Amino acid sequence: MAVKGQRLEECLGETRGLRMLAIILLALLCASASGNAIQSRSSSYSGEYGGKGGKRFSHSGNQLDGPITAIRVRANSRYIVGLQVRYGTQWSDYVGGKQGDLEEIFLHPGESVIQVSGKYWYYVKKLVFVTDKGRHLSFGKDSGTSFNAVPLHPNTVLRFISGRSGSAIDSISFHWDVYPSHCNTC
Repeated sequence: MAVKGQRLEECLGETRGLRMLAIILLALLCASASGNAIQSRSSSYSGEYGGKGGKRFSHSGNQLDGPITAIRVRANSRYIVGLQVRYGTQWSDYVGGKQGDLEEIFLHPGESVIQVSGKYWYYVKKLVFVTDKGRHLSFGKDSGTSFNAVPLHPNTVLRFISGRSGSAIDSISFHWDVYPSHCNTC
């Protein structure tokens, strides 16, 4: 009888150990999932505004160079022809066409884009970048269908753009997230 009782205690001990292990694994899984949920709550996406033409482009990798620090836009009398964005101290590849007037605007150190509005039809016709310092950086012509892009989450800023381009900016999208903490010189 003592052997059966000892074996029963061993089985119960193993069962408790397996339950404890399962609880620990479940707790780790939940902690990991909630950490991912916290991260995903800081990023959001606005767009795509414009037409279906052109080739896809994305500056997603450029955001690793730092925050947006300057914007170059080429526009003609009808629409936005091309654009280029500086991330930290590095310029992205230029996208779009070569016709029209080129304008370049630099953000102040620590200044961020918190809203982008504009107009589109088959192409992007107008862009207005609004900064957290109250500046409105306007490019293009005021005609077409209006849009207003803002982040979904508080304390987030424009981190990069994507869209479609050919001989003009066919469409544009905006990607929002927290300001990068690793950029001391931006």
